[in-house]
Amino acid sequence: MLMQADHMPSTSGTQGTQGDIPVLALNGVTKTFPGVTALSQVSLQLFAGKVTALIGENGAGKSTVVKILTGIYQPDGGTLEVDGASVRFATAQAAGDAGVTAIHQETVLFDELSVAENIFLGHAPRGRFGLIDTNAMIERAREILAGIGANIDPRTRLRDLGIASKHLVAIARALSIDARVVIMDEPTAALSQKEIEELYELVETLKAQGKAILFISHKFDEIFRIADNYTVFRDGALVGSGAIADVTEAEVVKMMVGRDVSQIFPDRERNIGAQILVVDGYEHPTEFAEISFTLRRGEILGFYGLVGAGRSELMQALFGITRPSGGTVLIDAEPVTIRSPADAVAKGIVYVPEDRGTQGAITALPIFQNVTLPSLGRTSRNGFLQLAEEFRLAREYTRRLDLRAASLDTTVGNLSGGNQQKVVIAKWLATQPKVIILDEPTKGIDIGSKAAVHDFMAELAAQGLAVIMVSSEIPEVLGMSDRVIVMREGLIAAELTGDALTPETLVRHAAGI
Repeated sequence: MLMQADHMPSTSGTQGTQGDIPVLALNGVTKTFPGVTALSQVSLQLFAGKVTALIGENGAGKSTVVKILTGIYQPDGGTLEVDGASVRFATAQAAGDAGVTAIHQETVLFDELSVAENIFLGHAPRGRFGLIDTNAMIERAREILAGIGANIDPRTRLRDLGIASKHLVAIARALSIDARVVIMDEPTAALSQKEIEELYELVETLKAQGKAILFISHKFDEIFRIADNYTVFRDGALVGSGAIADVTEAEVVKMMVGRDVSQIFPDRERNIGAQILVVDGYEHPTEFAEISFTLRRGEILGFYGLVGAGRSELMQALFGITRPSGGTVLIDAEPVTIRSPADAVAKGIVYVPEDRGTQGAITALPIFQNVTLPSLGRTSRNGFLQLAEEFRLAREYTRRLDLRAASLDTTVGNLSGGNQQKVVIAKWLATQPKVIILDEPTKGIDIGSKAAVHDFMAELAAQGLAVIMVSSEIPEVLGMSDRVIVMREGLIAAELTGDALTPETLVRHAAGI
């Protein structure tokens, strides 16, 4: 499937008033990490009193840009400019001193401190002898909160506030440095619709105050409602920018996803067999509802969705990590009850989590012990582990995955990300499952390791194993899946197959367009 990247960065539409100098700009910025180019000569301009939406898939380079703008990373090439003058933010403090602040989706706040203490933590006003001036801090906090329309007593303990109020405190904290540039990274992810409307009003207030706002969101309704300008990244490169009034949702979608995926993924001989898994009316009190789907032997079923769609939460419930509040699960037409991961493994369901470092592997242990941990019944006799059997089992499955390590005694923490992922997959394959759930199976690993994982997924399906793959990478979803279920806000938004399975339809259903 060949997608034409036929939208180039706009050079016409005015992103600020004619002749305006950006408050903050990136010019030809490049950032590389070992084996990965995160940004390749990208540019971005932020203007006073304007909202610029930064748009792109997961992995497009948005987070790297934010870290460069806030002084956490320094670029390897290109320049940063403030009011047209070249600058260098060597530290986060330097970026703050220049008036750049970020409001992240998960800002760290402290429940045991007051609202005022959270707002001014690390830069509280001081009086005589260098002591914190508590009264001045409370009054200044009251002014900042009033300025964003937050009716919150600055003396209140943070633990006594709701999620939306805590979010306003995070915004007040960001504004306490007298910011000129405000970066909002997925700011509505945890908010109700009423709270989102209040955030929109706050954005208008900040615009009226002359703040330059960088707004990062996957939600197209938000972008087209509040943004003045847009910038689209794909694979670390700038592919489009201009005034939001001059572009359509369809054009933005095409800019986001247009690329060739035909040569990347293995050719598969699809031998889809009998139905093995039925999930009917599955629900969770807070994460998802009305989830029903089926899975067949030899099938790769993709799950796609944006941040907060509920995909990983659904998979964790199927694996017994969390408890559903309703619904049924059938394996080989037999109803099963899954109360724990041990129940899931016993019934033939295994789960390779997204966070392999903390949930998937014990990085302080060697490879062979990680691989054999769920299969101790097969590697022990009369209650005693058989070392030779552990090595035999570990060798069998690590060879199948082409794991690269000096020996099976190598500590998992010393392996590359791709090889760590292979250890986690090998661990669960050794249990001889019927269904394997792969949550972001190639996240954070290099191209070569991705290809090995894709090849092995195809091999597993060819052998009759049923595979569920959760992925945020559109090419991976399209290249590996027989069917795709798109989730949005805890619900199934669409089930796609055949000609309906395109990048545009995935993004449209996921974003609710």
